[in-house]
Amino acid sequence: MASSHDADATGITRRKSLAAIAGAGALGLAGCTQSSDGGDGSDGGDELSGPINIAGSSTVFPLMSAIMEDFAEEHPGVDPDISSTGSGGGFSNFFCTGDTDFNNASRPIQPAEEELCAENGVEYIELIAATDALTVVVNPDADWIDSLTTEELAQIWKSDPAQTWDEVRDEFPNEEINRFGAADTSGTYDYFIEAILGEEGHTSDYQATEQDNSIANGVAGDEYAIGYFGFAYYFQNPDQLKALGIDDGDGPVEPSLETASSGEYTPLSRPLFTYPSIESLAEEHIAEFARYFVEQTTNEDLVAGDVGYVPATEETQEEQMEKLEDAIERAQG
Repeated sequence: MASSHDADATGITRRKSLAAIAGAGALGLAGCTQSSDGGDGSDGGDELSGPINIAGSSTVFPLMSAIMEDFAEEHPGVDPDISSTGSGGGFSNFFCTGDTDFNNASRPIQPAEEELCAENGVEYIELIAATDALTVVVNPDADWIDSLTTEELAQIWKSDPAQTWDEVRDEFPNEEINRFGAADTSGTYDYFIEAILGEEGHTSDYQATEQDNSIANGVAGDEYAIGYFGFAYYFQNPDQLKALGIDDGDGPVEPSLETASSGEYTPLSRPLFTYPSIESLAEEHIAEFARYFVEQTTNEDLVAGDVGYVPATEETQEEQMEKLEDAIERAQG
């Protein structure tokens, strides 16, 4: 049995590995030949093989990558390809055109995407992956700010935004606000509008990207910058950035696994999803991965400890597994 020190070291290594994968925005494990027990993966009972193609949310990407990494170690015949394209980019360009087996999303599928899937005969189910705390970050040297109200946050990011920090709050410096955030193909972008901006819309005066590390690097290099993304990247790089508390009327609440789980972190805690194609579930290796994914959503060491999200409850997991098994039975006849 590993010592607690070994377990901690393993967790740190895993978090660093996931941070590097998230920065790259793609995971391919082709040629992986080691099984989880250190053997060659040929235990006689494992005959799963074939490609699994996944696109979508950059927020769900590190969780999907961590789960796939473990699955591929157990099943070396599986050839996964995971891309971080944004929720909307994944639905529109890959999943609803029948080119991927799963689409990860940091918000529910939208009506236009449902229509596109229907036009192309792509049927799917929605599975809950975890709960996220969408995180607003500033430079660690910005000692003049610790929190923002939701109204102040809207001032910074609305379509006609404040240009300098002292326009947001009198005591803030008279310095230009430099913004780094999610691209408009991102579910994080959509959710931020829904939760914070509403009809005021999102400014176009910012550096837009699908890569969380680009947001982090931009904010880390500028004392007067601000950005937002899923909690996992901050969780894996806590010394690089400063997370702000968000005041939704009852005082500032900082993002954390605990405040997201308890519901205190409003309005920026949100569910995360993956959408498997029913047609793809007809293939046994894809169906088995989908089952494995749902099984792992309650794994606290992986979901919370390694990635930085709130795991699903046992009740939610049971509901998701029942929905999945119904879809697999339908797909496989």
